[in-house]
Amino acid sequence: MTSRPSRLLAAGLCSAALLALAACGDNPTQRAATGGVGGAVLAGPAGAVVGGTVGAATAN
Repeated sequence: MTSRPSRLLAAGLCSAALLALAACGDNPTQRAATGGVGGAVLAGPAGAVVGGTVGAATAN
């Protein structure tokens, strides 16, 4: 098993990567798509939903 600080660090890094990927793209559709893909890679189906939502929400 891993220690609690290691798990918290991993969760924080994954969250930061998800937010960075969600901001990629020139329009809301591209941002939602890159956020969804990034979320799916990092956290599976739930990550895809969160990544897509964050990507769409970061649109100007």
